[in-house]
Amino acid sequence: MGWGARLGLLGGLALWAQQRRSAAAAAGGGERRELELRLVQVAFRHGARTPLRPLPGAAPVEWYPTLLDVPAQTKFDYVVTNLNGGPQPPSPYDEEHKTTTFKGGAIAGQLTTVGMQQMFALGERLRRRYVEEASFLSPTFKPAEVFIRSTNIFRNLESTRCLLAGLYQQQKEGSVVIVTDEASSEILYPNYRNCQRLKCLSRHRLKNALQQPGISDDLKAIKEKMGIDADKSVDFFHLLDNIVAEQVHNLPSCPVLKNFQQTVERRSVESMLFLLEDGSRDVLQMSIGPLFYALQKNITEAVDPSSPAEKPRKLILYACHDSTLIPLLVALGTFDHKWPPYAADVTLELYQHRQSKEWFVRMSYHGEEQVVKGCRAGLCPLEEFLEVLSQYSVSPEQYNNLCSKMGEDQ
Repeated sequence: MGWGARLGLLGGLALWAQQRRSAAAAAGGGERRELELRLVQVAFRHGARTPLRPLPGAAPVEWYPTLLDVPAQTKFDYVVTNLNGGPQPPSPYDEEHKTTTFKGGAIAGQLTTVGMQQMFALGERLRRRYVEEASFLSPTFKPAEVFIRSTNIFRNLESTRCLLAGLYQQQKEGSVVIVTDEASSEILYPNYRNCQRLKCLSRHRLKNALQQPGISDDLKAIKEKMGIDADKSVDFFHLLDNIVAEQVHNLPSCPVLKNFQQTVERRSVESMLFLLEDGSRDVLQMSIGPLFYALQKNITEAVDPSSPAEKPRKLILYACHDSTLIPLLVALGTFDHKWPPYAADVTLELYQHRQSKEWFVRMSYHGEEQVVKGCRAGLCPLEEFLEVLSQYSVSPEQYNNLCSKMGEDQ
């Protein structure tokens, strides 16, 4: 499929998704009063941060350590363990970030005061919905009710802290434990360290994306006007990362970059979709298949607990990244062609009808109900929703098999 045809297809999918959302909004809510909330799963992007690396050529923006001050209301003690309750694994990404210091003294990839406030606000929104309105969660943090998993990157751990502080207003009974995994086996982002096939495919596709007419011309024009040498490794993701970080912190951006901001975001989204669409199901399975497997497992365990005496968790939190949310939204048919902002959240609610005992799933993005592809409305019968998840969900064994099929893509 050609580049233009592919974008046309994606545009059609976006229009379809918008029409489905409108239909869902028009649906009546009388029947929903008979539904009992049983499980909430939230996958969210971290809050605003310092950029991952500076831009060459442009006058350096000053990032001072005071931009990382911790607001008192966001403080909430927590401990970090590995998946088995042992010591926190080392974090190669955090070590990598420490090697980049910006003018002003702050290091790369760190959660800022603004980001902490964004995550606290997300926690407050979840509190309004699930504590105050639904009376589903306890007003105080209780370990038996909540499971928390984060990528082993400091900005995500700290984002989770701020979300919990907002959700529970700094009130807790017992320890807050956040579990993490080794970078080599992480499932909360497309894992290029673990899945060599995904790494090779993505590198090849990104190279092809940057050579597409329009994309390559725009990138060349922006680099020239910013005074960036043609041989410097700068792509649209790098440009977007810097302009978004600067703007959310009200820092002065390069005037050329500001003028091209819409182009930079559009081309970043197109490049990411090009990576995900060309090879479609396999690439999505390798990108978010293990996460979908976890989401699916959580739902089925809530519906049919292995031990009736053991009360299932009510809230499951996953601290993720933009690179997680985009393939997740694409797979569910709800991507709006906009780069997920800091603190964006995808929420899955599991309900059971009090009379019929039927199960339903409701998905929201930024707190707005979505209609998942394959579902007739925002409130989706469980079987229909699991059918969508099953298209992309992969067990650890299936994931390893997919990632080892190197020869088939050459």
